[in-house]
Amino acid sequence: MTEAHPIPDDTATGGMRRVLWRWALVAGIAAAILVIGPPAGITLQGWRLLAIFVATITASIVRPAPMGAVVFIAICVLAFTGTMTPVDALTGYSDPIVWLVLCAFMISRSVTKTGLGRRIAFGFIRLLGNRSLGLAYALVATDTVLASIVPSNSARAGGIVFPIARSVAEAYESTPGPTRRRLGAFLMTAVYQADVVACAMFLTGQASNVIIAKFAQSTGGVELSYATWFIGGIVPGIVSLLLVVYLIYRIYPPEVTQTPHAIQLAHDALSRMGPMSRDERIMLAVFVLIAGLWMTTAWHHVPYTVVALFGVAVLLLTNVLAWEDALSDRAAWDTFIWYGGLVHMAEALGDTGITRQFAEFSAGMTAGWGWGIALVVLLLVYFYAHYGFASITAHVTAMFIPFLVVMIAAGAPPALAVLGLAYASNLQASLTHYGTTTAPIYFGSGYVTQREWWTVGFVISLVTLSIWGTLGLAWWKLLGWW
Repeated sequence: MTEAHPIPDDTATGGMRRVLWRWALVAGIAAAILVIGPPAGITLQGWRLLAIFVATITASIVRPAPMGAVVFIAICVLAFTGTMTPVDALTGYSDPIVWLVLCAFMISRSVTKTGLGRRIAFGFIRLLGNRSLGLAYALVATDTVLASIVPSNSARAGGIVFPIARSVAEAYESTPGPTRRRLGAFLMTAVYQADVVACAMFLTGQASNVIIAKFAQSTGGVELSYATWFIGGIVPGIVSLLLVVYLIYRIYPPEVTQTPHAIQLAHDALSRMGPMSRDERIMLAVFVLIAGLWMTTAWHHVPYTVVALFGVAVLLLTNVLAWEDALSDRAAWDTFIWYGGLVHMAEALGDTGITRQFAEFSAGMTAGWGWGIALVVLLLVYFYAHYGFASITAHVTAMFIPFLVVMIAAGAPPALAVLGLAYASNLQASLTHYGTTTAPIYFGSGYVTQREWWTVGFVISLVTLSIWGTLGLAWWKLLGWW
């Protein structure tokens, strides 16, 4: 008998090589920046921070490791090289905004655990689901309601809405392959594109929005509170939701237009769920309480983070959220790690003077332009640059502050520049099948080809830019914001 030899795992070897090449690219970019050396007026320490920051953003795009691991390594490098003291490198984790995001993830988990999210979804389907267009609006309405308090679009659109959308599609024998266009392709495209709009409508629309609000305050002197963000986005947002879903229905229509079985499916699901449980009632009460307190901060002055901490405390005290649930929420803690480190690095970079020099250089390129033209051109560049980013967070941390500084230097009203960049940072995720964390979930379902996804995404980008650039502009003018 011959001795058996293990067969080499080419897949594992190839995967390791790809990871090593990605790390090599990250290290190479950092090394190149260091070799170039700092320009006049920038300290060597500040230049090292830039190299580490750019390398971190690059790693967040090419993904040699999970985002949390990348930022953790970056923090270690900051402290080890003396670019920051250990205390300063870890300062981001004491930021109330970082804790606000962590608490919001805990609340999101409770919405899913109690079944309240599914109940809301099936309630909308029972109300609107008689036709495929109404069914899409029902799913979109669910996602939009949850966006008012759930900051993870992957949790609500991916974890709650997506399984229901797929189940309804399969109920009409629409599966990936020859029958995908019966219903599934339309639902996946419509719900995802509408989710992008929902992300733009609320401060809690997706995790990076609080980063945007922080940058807007520190760089532009503009406060984007929960109420301000919502009021600014409500009019163009609702119009966008209505038109985006209807436009997709027209240009990418389903073969099945009548869906009476969806109403029966929703009715049966709600019957199985029975009356609202104790945990659902408590979750609903906490949901309403937190949203109400966030909307009325100007009256009671209780900070957003304190409200969120209070909400989580109530859920823990009533055992709606068990401590084991909180500890096992990997997405929440992963976000906490990369969020705290990345935001602090971006803020520290602004203190080095590098951003100011970039703005002065870029402002020279727009010299002689009216601020309106400069604002439009810069917004379009910022928006369509998202083809090169696999994350809203990576895009925001890399480009938001520099573009905001340049717009203000060109003479644009700070509030208008902040609003344009803030909403564009979300709407740009419509472009690709990797534009935000929810995109791979819907694209990965197999109902839509990449060519179809990119084509529809580009068309929708033109529609949303037009709505927010005209109706949104007029609405903000009416509010007296610019």
